[in-house]
Amino acid sequence: MLYAITGTDAPNSLDNRLAARPEHLARLQALQNDGRLLLAGPFPAIDSNDPGPAGFSGSLIVAEFDSLAAAEQWAKADPYVAAGVYASVSVKPFRKVLPA
Repeated sequence: MLYAITGTDAPNSLDNRLAARPEHLARLQALQNDGRLLLAGPFPAIDSNDPGPAGFSGSLIVAEFDSLAAAEQWAKADPYVAAGVYASVSVKPFRKVLPA
């Protein structure tokens, strides 16, 4: 089943985000290599693809896991969690309808 993982950034976490980004992306690449990643990306803090020092307000990952518990375990092990980038993380089941 698909799960939506939403991380909300802590205030002033841009430097931590940039430092942890290579590890974070490596885990996402592993999901993609396994054919389990539907989409992933950050929420810019301003209306711009490159928010610069404004940074990001969080991230969204939609990926396939065997269970909610497995998705939650994966999310808790994210380098952004360990680095203090995310103030909170939400994991919810997701049902893709479109595009078919």
